Amino acid sequence: MYTAIDNRYETMPFRRCGKWGLKLPAVSLGLWHNFGGVDVFENGREMLRLAFDLGITHFDLANNYGPPPGSAEENFGKWMKQDFRPYRDELVISTKAGYLMWPGPYGEWGSRKYLLASLDQSLKRMGLDYVDIFYSHRPDTDTPLEETMMALDQAVRSGKALYAGLSNYSAEMTSKAAAILKELGTPCLIHQPKYSMFERWVEGGLLDVLETEGIGCIPFSPLAQGLLTDRYLKGIPDGSRASKSWGFLKPHQVAPALEKVKKLNQLALNRGQSLAQMALAWLLKDKRITSVLIGASSVRQLQDNVETLRNTVFSEEELQIIENILEGNS
Repeated sequence: MYTAIDNRYETMPFRRCGKWGLKLPAVSLGLWHNFGGVDVFENGREMLRLAFDLGITHFDLANNYGPPPGSAEENFGKWMKQDFRPYRDELVISTKAGYLMWPGPYGEWGSRKYLLASLDQSLKRMGLDYVDIFYSHRPDTDTPLEETMMALDQAVRSGKALYAGLSNYSAEMTSKAAAILKELGTPCLIHQPKYSMFERWVEGGLLDVLETEGIGCIPFSPLAQGLLTDRYLKGIPDGSRASKSWGFLKPHQVAPALEKVKKLNQLALNRGQSLAQMALAWLLKDKRITSVLIGASSVRQLQDNVETLRNTVFSEEELQIIENILEGNS
């Protein structure tokens, strides 16, 4: 029987989601990889236990997480039942819908039929009465934005979700979606974009929209699928994301980034951090960032990422060095 440690809230800082009342830990745990049916069940369980003991109260899922799709939610349902049921009110659990889950025209994208059916299926897999945040996982250009937002509104009004969120929406679409949700009476709580030192599109307008609208921001892939770690400094190791056939990081993406990674790694060492810690801290330096959504393959990696919080301050010189490296000028 798992019992959480008593001092789990003493060191984890919490940040407000934009202007809203919900706070998230500065580091949240995503179950995109390493928690599915192809992974070791007990390893995932150990990581969730450690995460909660470290003050991570936010676990992020989606209907298609696995592989196979749905299996991360199924496993999470078992961990909830075995370990976390007594702590449900201390947890923020999110899920999403948008990618392919079943055959036919109603198995993906952003229609009301798909989103609400998917939410019901997610709740069943996880054994939950509600999720705290329900996201539209990606925009759908073939479905009116009003329809997708009305589905999020209904999810909240039905009590099956407490808050509505967006993921992978452009700045312009986020602004329009937020206006629709506000009119419906279910404001957008948070946006989950892909954002890291190597993926900075959000700086071209999205962060400004989120700040103006009072919407939180929780970047996914903050370590660029593991590129912003010391894992690939000497090639592609067995067991890494780039070595797996089902992974999103491909071997051909590793080599072009290595020169920058090596220089960033040296700067991190000079700061007394691992490269992963510096990359997470670089995101958290921006007050518009509510939380960084990390992945993990081991308890050691999870512990290392949380230790980021010991140093999230950068000098102007360090920030300029980072910019020079990323721009290829150093």
